[in-house]
Amino acid sequence: MRFGLGVPTGTEGLMYPVPYADPEQAVRLAVEAERLGFDSVWGNDHVTTQRYVREEFADPPRYYDPYAYLSYVAASTTTLRLATAITVFAFRNPVVLAKQAATLDQLSGGRFILGVGIGAYREESLAMDPDRELHRGTHAEEYLQALELLFSERRASFEGRYVHFEDVESFPKPRQATLPILSGGNAVGSRERAAKYGHGWIPAVLSPEEIAAGLAEIRDMAAAAGRTLPADFDVAPQFSVAPGRDTASALAAFETSQLANHMRSLSKTTLKGQQDDWVNRNLVGSHEQMLDQVRAYAAAGVTTMSALLFACNTVEETLDMMADFAENVIHPYRREIGATA
Repeated sequence: MRFGLGVPTGTEGLMYPVPYADPEQAVRLAVEAERLGFDSVWGNDHVTTQRYVREEFADPPRYYDPYAYLSYVAASTTTLRLATAITVFAFRNPVVLAKQAATLDQLSGGRFILGVGIGAYREESLAMDPDRELHRGTHAEEYLQALELLFSERRASFEGRYVHFEDVESFPKPRQATLPILSGGNAVGSRERAAKYGHGWIPAVLSPEEIAAGLAEIRDMAAAAGRTLPADFDVAPQFSVAPGRDTASALAAFETSQLANHMRSLSKTTLKGQQDDWVNRNLVGSHEQMLDQVRAYAAAGVTTMSALLFACNTVEETLDMMADFAENVIHPYRREIGATA
């Protein structure tokens, strides 16, 4: 099991209050994650403020470009994997994204992981291009096909309903022989794209049982498409972390955090039908309870806990919780696995 931190590229007003992290603090969180023993950092992707965030906060949140941010972090770290959770298809031309991803992978020494998806807030895509009619599932499928060509062919051309380019020679290619592309989302379309094209799957706030069922479905979909999933297929769900003396105190802390408001904001989209049982769908409770949950997720097939978000409201609180989680969950779990390997 690997452990990743959700970093504040686009978290103000969503997962955390406004203000939360200035640029120096945002980088500090990533550097500290490497020192504490986290394996990766995961940046999300937003371009404009969501309506419900505008209604809640007087000042606008700061959304940093994840590729510029991760490039800066790459220069300040040595082993930390750098990932997006997620890059939104509609925000970038695939030719431009291929260039950004390959450049970041080269500059970081092959440490980049490309998480992609349709995005949780359709309103952002509409704000960028109000007149564009887009079936996001079809667009996503074309996008993934196009990226595969751009990463592998000397000269790439593609013509689809939404994606079209001709004779593109995109170099350098990624440093990794195969750049990991992970399909983000809980919907069936995300699982289908993971099965047909992906090197992993990034769901969010699912129980161990739900993840095991989703992974089994992905394997079946891949077989139906004539594909065998890679041996290192990365099951990398996103979770909230709410520590406490016990379940009740942990839930109380979670409910007072901006993170809880964010989860509720997704009740009609990404987290539809998942607005209960936060304890079984996250890491909530005492250290031993969280360790039990990590064990359950590992048994369900999870290989990475990506983009972990801590239920607190300041950077200093986050740093304290990161250190506590590393000392009492990450390192004991690794010692346990090492002893039984």
